[in-house]
Amino acid sequence: MRLTAQFETAELTPRIGTEIKASKADLLAGDFREEIRDLLEQRGILLFRELDFTDEEQRAFSATIGEVFDQGEDGIFRVTLDRSITPQADYLEATTFWHIDAAHTKVPTRASILTARVLIEDGGRWTEFANTYAAYQDLSPEKKQWAERQKVVHSQVYLQSAHYTDPTPELAAHWLTHPEQVHPLVWTHRSGRKSLLLGRNAGRIVGMSEEEGADELAELLDWSGQPQFIYRHHWTVGDMIIWDNTGVMHRVEPYRADAGRLLSRCTLVGEEPVA
Repeated sequence: MRLTAQFETAELTPRIGTEIKASKADLLAGDFREEIRDLLEQRGILLFRELDFTDEEQRAFSATIGEVFDQGEDGIFRVTLDRSITPQADYLEATTFWHIDAAHTKVPTRASILTARVLIEDGGRWTEFANTYAAYQDLSPEKKQWAERQKVVHSQVYLQSAHYTDPTPELAAHWLTHPEQVHPLVWTHRSGRKSLLLGRNAGRIVGMSEEEGADELAELLDWSGQPQFIYRHHWTVGDMIIWDNTGVMHRVEPYRADAGRLLSRCTLVGEEPVA
């Protein structure tokens, strides 16, 4: 552990992830806003082990570091495959594949804050996070130059089709209500840093055939999923994780829809258009 002026930190891996130890009271006071935001941008994910925030505390804390997206109940979205709790659970089935949330929009969400409420033994025990800043940084100079010239089409259709290989006509039509979005393959952030904008939501490269573009994107996705870029978190009830949705892909271990797994998520509104 390293002691900062405000809280203790420890790196989870060399390339991604930092654990923070701080009290509930200090976090809720909002005094760490800039330190947390800076550390999140640099390290991709922040872990608070067994913090045990209530939903109300999680919502209040989230509001200290950004604007909370209006979703669910008072800003809390229930991450579960139980459709009696979360009617949108159909969309969550595909989160077992690498993705960046809302990549099919002009301004992807800034970050997500997730707390484990109910866990099960046979699935959903881990979530993986991949640092797409580091993945870009380690590309060869030639591959960087190539990637920086490419434009990629993002759509919910690509991500959902990875899971639902034979969707009903109604389900497929519903996916199409989300418009496609074209983004550069390399996101040049306001900070000057660059990251790859990838995931199974990225389906084709502009100017290439469907097959050729899919092959190139699959190769980059495999590259970005290498162990040196990844932190895999094994959940304990009460753990809270924040991840930088603008520079981190994530995916969850598959689990049964009727298993009862439940997490609470707050989402921070996007602050930076893709450029």
